[in-house]
Amino acid sequence: MKAIVQERFGPPDVLRLVDTDRPGVDAPDQVLVRVRAAALNPYDWHMMRGDPYAARLMGATGLTRPKSRVAGIDAAGVVEAVGADVRGLEPGDEVLGFCPGSFAEYARTTARLLVPKPEHLSFEQAAAVPMAAVTALRGVRTVGRVRAGQRVLVNGAAGGVGTFAVQIAADLGAEVTGVCGTRNVELVRSLGAAHVVDHTREDVTDGRVRYDVILDNVGNHPLRRLRRVLTPAGTLVANGGGSPGHVVGAIGSMLRVVVANAFVRQRLSPINPAAPAGPTHEDLLAVTALVGAGTLTPVVDRTYPLADTADGMRHVEGGHARGKAVVTVP
Repeated sequence: MKAIVQERFGPPDVLRLVDTDRPGVDAPDQVLVRVRAAALNPYDWHMMRGDPYAARLMGATGLTRPKSRVAGIDAAGVVEAVGADVRGLEPGDEVLGFCPGSFAEYARTTARLLVPKPEHLSFEQAAAVPMAAVTALRGVRTVGRVRAGQRVLVNGAAGGVGTFAVQIAADLGAEVTGVCGTRNVELVRSLGAAHVVDHTREDVTDGRVRYDVILDNVGNHPLRRLRRVLTPAGTLVANGGGSPGHVVGAIGSMLRVVVANAFVRQRLSPINPAAPAGPTHEDLLAVTALVGAGTLTPVVDRTYPLADTADGMRHVEGGHARGKAVVTVP
């Protein structure tokens, strides 16, 4: 099969399209998926670069070379084969979910990390859902505990997580303010934001407005500035920070949030510690239910053929994608 592989850490140039062996179903709970589309995530370029370096020591990326030779995690496609214990899925079913090694014609995963694809979504739209929508749901509903009538600020509102977060918070009845660049103002407003701040013209941390919940997907403001625009009992949900080459990157930002939380009245929390480690079947069912109900609509910025995955990674790494960039697999 065709697959995007990398033998060492580095920039997108380390990604190569090669012919390699097709994975099999080696355990009773496994599912083999014929991949039709795979989303590109900031997670993927962190894995590609082995960044931050602290993640290598923690075993998240591999120490001296990538833990996974075939890149990718989000996927949408068609079930090719199932293990003996798999129930509810069979060959021919259209699915979406988390499939390690999804930048390939075939990827293997466990049944709990797949759910049926909503019929009205294209494979490209469906691939945009798993990581970004689950992260947004956790940030807004699980950690942020957003309620109707609250003022919610989404920093990075035009990105993958941000576009889903704006829609989820608005559906919960919150008064949403989205922060984005000039070209994305109308997009963010169309997703349900009551107010949109163009970060090239205004500083949302100037203290003129206070918010009950802030979801920070960017990490471009000091913690003290974000706390300045939180209500006295408000919640900051941290989901960003760090860039290639940093020693600790976003890990350091998240640790600062955790430490500061012990000394302030406001509630400060990263997204991940608020839920069981890793994505769950319930997470995927929750977001696909919202998609099926019309509450969530994936925003696909650009698509790239499998052979051009490196170009897609450069686009995502630049931090200016509108919604999601997606790799298509013929």
